[in-house]
Amino acid sequence: MRTPLATSAPEGYRKVNALDLYVSNNLEPSLKDLVYLRASQLNGCNYCVDGHSGDLLGDGVPLRKVFAVTTWRESSFFTARERLALELTEAVTDIASDGVSDDLWARASDAFSDKEVGDLVLAISMINVWNRIGISTRLQPEPLEVEAATA
Repeated sequence: MRTPLATSAPEGYRKVNALDLYVSNNLEPSLKDLVYLRASQLNGCNYCVDGHSGDLLGDGVPLRKVFAVTTWRESSFFTARERLALELTEAVTDIASDGVSDDLWARASDAFSDKEVGDLVLAISMINVWNRIGISTRLQPEPLEVEAATA
């Protein structure tokens, strides 16, 4: 078992939590959770995918829309702002491939205020930090309660 960062690096962990709290207080919950879920899917963080899927359901997002996050480009379930936030999420999460194009930044800036774009970039950066913590420390969601199969 790996030592949780909250135990091994408590001061740093508290600062990560502080940035997460800032993001949570400055973005609408469903938009933040869409961004968090999409980045977690791209990074393969099982713990975060599980958690943020549940958060979206708690935000009142329909189950079909939560499932469609993986195929958001083909889905009609997302608003123009959500699509831009998801596109920005993919670009920032995979920053090494192409970075964030001037075109994407301009489109995001047209749909969101400068502060909102900044908060989105912080949110995307934040979930990428959480994903790296979750994956490297092998965090796992709570097990499902599964009924025993009867023969």
